Amino acid sequence: MEPLSTSSSTSGGNGARDHLVEFRGVKKTYDGENLVVKHLDLNIERGEFLTLLGPSGSGKTTCLMMLAGFEFPTGGDIRLDGKLLNKVPPHKRDIGMVFQNYALFPHMTVGQNIAYPLQVRKVDAGARAEKVKRALDMVQMGKFADRYPAQLSGGQQQRIALARALVFDPKLVLMDEPLGALDKQLRERMQIELKDLHQRLGVTFVYVTHDQSEALTMSDRVAVFEHGVIQQLAAVETLYERPENQFVAGFIGDNNRFTGSVEARDGDACQLRLGDGTLLRGVNANALKVGDAAVACIRPERIRLLAPGAESANALPVTVSSLIYFGDHVRVRCALPRQDDCFIKLNLKDPALPGLSAGSPVRLDIDPAHLRVFI
Repeated sequence: MEPLSTSSSTSGGNGARDHLVEFRGVKKTYDGENLVVKHLDLNIERGEFLTLLGPSGSGKTTCLMMLAGFEFPTGGDIRLDGKLLNKVPPHKRDIGMVFQNYALFPHMTVGQNIAYPLQVRKVDAGARAEKVKRALDMVQMGKFADRYPAQLSGGQQQRIALARALVFDPKLVLMDEPLGALDKQLRERMQIELKDLHQRLGVTFVYVTHDQSEALTMSDRVAVFEHGVIQQLAAVETLYERPENQFVAGFIGDNNRFTGSVEARDGDACQLRLGDGTLLRGVNANALKVGDAAVACIRPERIRLLAPGAESANALPVTVSSLIYFGDHVRVRCALPRQDDCFIKLNLKDPALPGLSAGSPVRLDIDPAHLRVFI
């Protein structure tokens, strides 16, 4: 896929943009032939929570490591507050870092671990003690200064690693999948705490993850990576509701896909003919022409179940395959000719639910404003 322009994307706020970090034409290769990162242009705004999201090998972690100084770009420039970083060592970049394994020193107490970045920067003992106390209080760990990392839970170690990254008041904090080692319940709680801490401090956070829900929960903006290219950079709502290509639509959240060819165009809309002859109207997201092969994508929650006899300009006949109870909703799996199965989400109070069972023929109402047609 071709890279999208990211340098003009805004952070979703009002007023002039304030770029803290700038990537310009950045490339990275380890073998001299294959580019892990391909001509990256990216602005990171001061004070935002930006997540780099993508599958393994997509280039997101390499970008973070180049920003941290643990890797150097093969080409292009990286700037922090206007200062060129390309050959600046990590400890001189004024950047805090939180790793997935926390990287705490096991022979040091919590207080000593947090004080270490201040010692490296030759902060005097009095100021060190004050900054360590403030950092511990920031992550609600004030009573743990004399404990050792082995005496802490995973969630507590994560908090200490974050306090160590924040203690020297960095301009930027980088996080490489810091919640990956936690169980689901603790991870979700820590997501909320991280977002709350970011809002309180106003420090710029850059976060790497392959977890889509994590990215949507915490971020102001998300950059979706694939094969070393940012496929889309946008605020979370825009990314979810208006993906710009098939990869983003499929990678972010649940998604249904219908394959066919473009039958007609009408401005920003088009009509897709499926293999069984059914016509569906949707948004022509990639400026497709009549006759082009295409894939239409829509979220399960954007599909309604039509009542018997009800009319819809975008009706799709299907057969119910199974019903799966999810606690707050029922997911209905549907089969249709020459297509992958599709799913819809029904509220537990949906009047259509009681009479629904496997084998039932039903019609789906596909919302054309949320059916996006891609190349």
